[in-house]
Amino acid sequence: MSEVRGGGLIIFATFLVGLVLSQMPLPDLLVWARPEWVVLMLIYWVMALPHRVGLGSAFMLGILLDVVRGSVLGLSALSLTLIAFLVLVLYKRLRMFPLWQQSLMVLVLVGINQLLFHWMQSVTGTTGESLLFLLPSLVSALVWPWLYLLLRAVRHTFYIQ
Repeated sequence: MSEVRGGGLIIFATFLVGLVLSQMPLPDLLVWARPEWVVLMLIYWVMALPHRVGLGSAFMLGILLDVVRGSVLGLSALSLTLIAFLVLVLYKRLRMFPLWQQSLMVLVLVGINQLLFHWMQSVTGTTGESLLFLLPSLVSALVWPWLYLLLRAVRHTFYIQ
């Protein structure tokens, strides 16, 4: 297979898939257990290609996520930018970890994202009282190894560097 020019379209397509998966309807019982697909995609691409996907990409993706969700503009942008910054600081270590340790770091990173987003929602007055908002961080950590392997296969198939 020939090399895809730049691979930017493939990276953008994976972010679009993450946006679609984050908005798919689920039964009421599973709504709180939805993995944070956009955050997971962002963590992977920042960790794999920190020179191509960084803070600007995270900010734009956050604005797009706010528009899709219909939330206050800038909430997701701020939280995704913070997560991208943390991954940029830690990406060399994250690459060296085995998948189970990466999953633990994903648990922490998505938990930070959820806590920050929940805190900002409480400031704007649009949040509930339950701690169920932390459940997606656990589910995201469980999904991480399979998503990592899938995205790595996509990256190697299309020679994205």
